[in-house]
Amino acid sequence: MLARNQHYGPLRVQKALYPEGDPVCQILMLHPPAGIAGGDQLQIEVEVAADAHAQLTTPGAGKWYKARGADQALATQDITLNIAAGGKLEWLPQEVILFDQAQARASTLISLAEGARAIGWDILCLGRQASGEDFRTGSFRQRLRLQRPDGTPLWQEAMHLQGSDCAMRSPVGLNNNRVFGTLWLAGITPDATLTESLRTLAISAGTYGLSALPQVTIVRAMADSAEAIRQYFEAVWAIARPHVLQREAVPPRIWKT
Repeated sequence: MLARNQHYGPLRVQKALYPEGDPVCQILMLHPPAGIAGGDQLQIEVEVAADAHAQLTTPGAGKWYKARGADQALATQDITLNIAAGGKLEWLPQEVILFDQAQARASTLISLAEGARAIGWDILCLGRQASGEDFRTGSFRQRLRLQRPDGTPLWQEAMHLQGSDCAMRSPVGLNNNRVFGTLWLAGITPDATLTESLRTLAISAGTYGLSALPQVTIVRAMADSAEAIRQYFEAVWAIARPHVLQREAVPPRIWKT
């Protein structure tokens, strides 16, 4: 149940839905400008109470817009997701498009108390493929971290990508793939059945891999389209949800629109 909702500026909760009944609150987050421009600072803070279950998603792709002006002002987004003991969180946004000449920094921090569990993902598109635009200049910094409330890390990574970075073309980097994503299952060490099911699940057109760590499983994918990764991650979610969150996979309605 959505207990409290507060916002400043355009970012807001569009709807709170309960397609699975009261136990699961499905939140649809809306940012009317659709993207983040140079100088913008976007902050999202989510608190999942003990034994509560929240599922958050977005109605459309996010965007990091081209930085304008001589100062090339930095656009930032900071996301903090706190999950109390026994709480469950699904963080399932649609992909984010990084425009050419964007100057952006993104940070996502997920804090899990003992017994808390989470499934989430992050998908990034380099340039506007439909417009024939590549990410040739600009800068993008990203930090993802899963931790305990006392700061003990469960998993973390940091990335700094520049438009001229040879890693985007290198076979040991993105290998010319324009879209890449990371999915995490946190708060549980998967059994052999789940791990094997995920390892044998193939992406339709792209490259994927899985790393099973204590309390965290990381799934990565690269492809040339956001749709390929999104469909793959949705398939991973459908398999993992019953194991991680003890609920059958009921896709959010927005995925069907």
